[in-house]
Amino acid sequence: MNASSESNHLATAISILLPFRNAASTIEECLHSIQGQTCGNYELIAVNDNSSDASVAILETYARDNPRIGLRHNPGSGLVSALNYGLEHCSSQLIARMDADDRMSPHRLQLQYDFMQQNPDITALGSFARLFPEEIIQAGFREYMRWQNSCITPRDIADEIYIESPLVHPSVMFRRDPVIKLGGYRVGQFPEDYDLWLRIHHAGLQMAKLPEELLDWRDYPERTSRVDERCSREAFDTLRASYLAREPRLLKQSDNFVIWGAGRKTRKRCQHLLDHGLSPKAWIDIDPNKIGNILNGVPVVAPEWLLSQNMPFVLGYVTNHGARDDIAHQLQRLGYQRGENYLMVG
Repeated sequence: MNASSESNHLATAISILLPFRNAASTIEECLHSIQGQTCGNYELIAVNDNSSDASVAILETYARDNPRIGLRHNPGSGLVSALNYGLEHCSSQLIARMDADDRMSPHRLQLQYDFMQQNPDITALGSFARLFPEEIIQAGFREYMRWQNSCITPRDIADEIYIESPLVHPSVMFRRDPVIKLGGYRVGQFPEDYDLWLRIHHAGLQMAKLPEELLDWRDYPERTSRVDERCSREAFDTLRASYLAREPRLLKQSDNFVIWGAGRKTRKRCQHLLDHGLSPKAWIDIDPNKIGNILNGVPVVAPEWLLSQNMPFVLGYVTNHGARDDIAHQLQRLGYQRGENYLMVG
């Protein structure tokens, strides 16, 4: 295939879905990164979500010089509405998500396109991301990204999906039809991207990640994930529990599972799961002041108690990353295998 025919073949192969609202201060950086892609065979569906600044004017200027840019105006309001409206106007089967305050690596589209072509069993493909500006990134966010970058294979993502959202949304390329079939993005008091990844997982579909930094992911105080109640700890805990309560690996041993973590904060988070009718046979804790107590009619026991049991399914409900790693190591020494008879929960 020569260069010209290859270009025509790929012309509608990738739709970039870019919702934006009042992004005038960053959107030109974003558009420059898109125009600098080594793969130029894309369409950009930019959805204006009721902007009141110069964002639309900037997009109109770029669209005049680039016929690949399609500017749409969200007839509704809000990010989920803009995403679903944009999906309706994407002509390609491969959708590359992008946010107006981030930047793409020049090779992002080509690398993700090639991977998706070679791996038809993958529904959603993320990548590593580089946080910026470097000087404002806090330790907790860095730790989240360290964990993110350990979730690469479909097995990694399936086994750790209840810890945190395993894919950085604007780094993801996904297949349009399966996502549409699952209902697209959902409106609710929860992060719309994490909800989508959980639905993909529960549908038995696979996700993966390219171990390369293909996205510059901007952090700032007004970022949605910091200020929107849909991204609060309570929202994440409630959403996770609703899917975990239907997780087949847990339901196989719903009468023989335990929760590792008996502290007050852990029990509060666990209550979202217990409200779905599940009840552990024990709480596991290493605090000698807790061991021997009875909580909601369930005993608190030491980790050694597992040795006398018929390998109950373990949910590690400890949020501290270091403690979670320690629990995983202890379980593995007892013969437990991640994803088969234990899961970690964020």
